Amino acid sequence: MTPTPSGSRASAIPAAVYVLAAGVFAMVTSEFAVAGLMPQLAESLDTDIAQIGYLVTIFALAMAFGGPLLILALLRIPPKTAIMVVFAIFFAGNLLAALASSYSVMVVARIVTGIAAQAFFGLAVSVCMRIVDASVRGRAVSVAMSGLMLGTLLGLPLATSIGGRFGWQSAFWTVAVLTAVAATLTLALVRNPRDSEEADAETATFSEQLRAFRSPRLLLALVSSTLIIGATFSVFSFLAPILTRVSGFTEGSVPLLLLAYGAATLVGNFVVGRLADRHTVPTLLVGTLLNIVFLLGFAVGTGSQPLAILFMLGIGLVGVTMNPAMAVRVQRAGGTGVLVNTIHTSFITFGVVLGSALGSRLLAEYGLRAPIVLGVVLAVLAVAAILPALRDPRPRAAIAAESESATREEQPMYAG
Repeated sequence: MTPTPSGSRASAIPAAVYVLAAGVFAMVTSEFAVAGLMPQLAESLDTDIAQIGYLVTIFALAMAFGGPLLILALLRIPPKTAIMVVFAIFFAGNLLAALASSYSVMVVARIVTGIAAQAFFGLAVSVCMRIVDASVRGRAVSVAMSGLMLGTLLGLPLATSIGGRFGWQSAFWTVAVLTAVAATLTLALVRNPRDSEEADAETATFSEQLRAFRSPRLLLALVSSTLIIGATFSVFSFLAPILTRVSGFTEGSVPLLLLAYGAATLVGNFVVGRLADRHTVPTLLVGTLLNIVFLLGFAVGTGSQPLAILFMLGIGLVGVTMNPAMAVRVQRAGGTGVLVNTIHTSFITFGVVLGSALGSRLLAEYGLRAPIVLGVVLAVLAVAAILPALRDPRPRAAIAAESESATREEQPMYAG
């Protein structure tokens, strides 16, 4: 095997990673499109806002359960081919959504696109890690996941604006076009990792893929990811009503506040990506502890507009932005295989469902501050799931070397 390059070449992030970020952006824009078009969808599909809200839950559940199943069906084919198959499924799902004339058809479209989106996230993270040097895997994931942050920051208002002006169907047509562009760029610029044939030989069977999940380190890493994301989404899911009804902001100012929150996530994602490779567990621990502080501050001080903005931005900096560090921790515990990374993204999705579902229940009984308190509790539990990793007696280099040996993925170069 060719030695791993050193110096600037080893630390470079190839164009393929940015292309995969474009795919993530398309997936996230489709995911959030429904949230911005609820009134139009309800009127057109002859239903109510509550039923349209279930389309968000259906998408998340399809991601969590269907994504890993799709990956299992694609295990024996090269990663780039698998990505193109997923793009085709996602494209078809968005066409179905754009052409939907009934609520039931839209449900099917959301299931199809949710399954494809989750599979794509797992493939994207796995490929990113396998085409770069081991020392910059966190940075590579942060670049790919910038598509997630930009989807939140720009994708939602883009879909809402286009759908509001030209009809909700146009939002899904737009996502279909974005998908086609991302797929074309992927076809041109993304190649299979050179280790793919070896990896396929090692991970060809379902039982072999599942062996990684015998590791307590991996299970704790997965649980901590669920709790970190759950803590964040227990608040993010209800930011708009909290800001208007508790903090006293006008409805017209909420989009600007959410834009500021999205900008904070971009900054946090960049910083965490720089720290994730060399300081994985400390980054997760410090970030989650800071999130506890910001969540507590938001729960207590949200009645004050300046404090509400300050703590909201803090949550944006250290919440969902832990993704690169979470991915590196999972990789070191279970390898960079596609199934491990797809199931990791399913655990992240469970966090979204956990935070929003429990938050809704508590909100109904105890008011708008209750989901924030839930976020504090989930973040504290996340710290408990992170702490055992600090007690690992092996040096970081040994852990990285073990992971490299287990997955045979030292080579960051491309193969055709």
